[in-house]
Amino acid sequence: MKTVYTAEAPQRAEIDAMPGATVLEFGANWCGHCMAAQPPLQQAMAGHDAVNHYKVEDGPGRPLGRSYKVKLWPTLIFLRDGREVARVVRPLKADEIAAGLSQIDH
Repeated sequence: MKTVYTAEAPQRAEIDAMPGATVLEFGANWCGHCMAAQPPLQQAMAGHDAVNHYKVEDGPGRPLGRSYKVKLWPTLIFLRDGREVARVVRPLKADEIAAGLSQIDH
């Protein structure tokens, strides 16, 4: 599991072509909601080592977040073979995140 949001993000075309399970997590390192979501995220991600996890620093003018219509942080987008199958916004409990993971990590 990644622990820091980074400005470098894959292009949307790269993500759309990714095979398997991927979680895109949009947020910012200074965001209080994002910090609060980290313990449940860590708990839910345990045992899902095969899932690609990207922590994408989001904000105005960031094309990847806009392409997914991200409005609030953190937003977790669960992808299977490049297609969105679930989304969780501002999760506070591990089971909310685990539900999304169960849809992509078989």
